[in-house]
Amino acid sequence: MADIREWRGQPVVDEKDRRIGTLESVYVETATDEPFFATVLTGMAKRRLVFVPLEGSVAGPDYLRVPYPKAKVKQAPAIGTDDILPATDEPEVFAYYGLPYTTGTGGERRLARR
Repeated sequence: MADIREWRGQPVVDEKDRRIGTLESVYVETATDEPFFATVLTGMAKRRLVFVPLEGSVAGPDYLRVPYPKAKVKQAPAIGTDDILPATDEPEVFAYYGLPYTTGTGGERRLARR
């Protein structure tokens, strides 16, 4: 997944190859600068960016497959297409997928958009 940032605009599919949307951006873990979450552009009339963890994802020749069902990702915490995730909303994104959340030792935020 080292080149995940180059996949912007590629289709994102679920574990059964159902199209969820298009990869819009990558949020990295601030402590390591490693890709951690992706935002996926969804919707036609009401476009928004939903969050999905990248762990366990597979990059194919022309798609990114995430290990979550389409319905779960579509209901995930989201932001507007021109927005950035506020630090206060980070715990909700992690909790939705059952991931542990802790800030940096000085209270720094956990995610940064790249």
